[in-house]
Amino acid sequence: MSEVIRQFWDELTGRADGPLTLRLFLQPAMAAFFAIRAGMKDAREGRPAYLWALANHPEHRRQLLREGWKDVSKVFLMAAVLDSVYQVIAIHRIRPLQTVLVACVLALIPYLLLRGPASRLARAFRKGAPTP
Repeated sequence: MSEVIRQFWDELTGRADGPLTLRLFLQPAMAAFFAIRAGMKDAREGRPAYLWALANHPEHRRQLLREGWKDVSKVFLMAAVLDSVYQVIAIHRIRPLQTVLVACVLALIPYLLLRGPASRLARAFRKGAPTP
């Protein structure tokens, strides 16, 4: 069992210096772009921070998850496809669990972590802006 875990970890960490390394920067950047855009929209509409609303407003959870998935689904799917290509090139097989884990780390986590703070910053800048 420890050999399987070691191999899993080695294959995950091998992505940092293998082929297609640029995606490790571009995909979180794209997720951040969509998170900032959605956070600014949340601020304009007066909605609470995304992760906070997911945790504390179960009546809106389904709608929030759909909206978030709509924003980040393309980045997530591209991360999964590119990781599958990486796996075929580097380890000569596809490991679905690793694909999902990498796609979550590259797309979902940055989106979830940045949308709320982007909303708060946009709201703070709107308050400080002069009104016409």
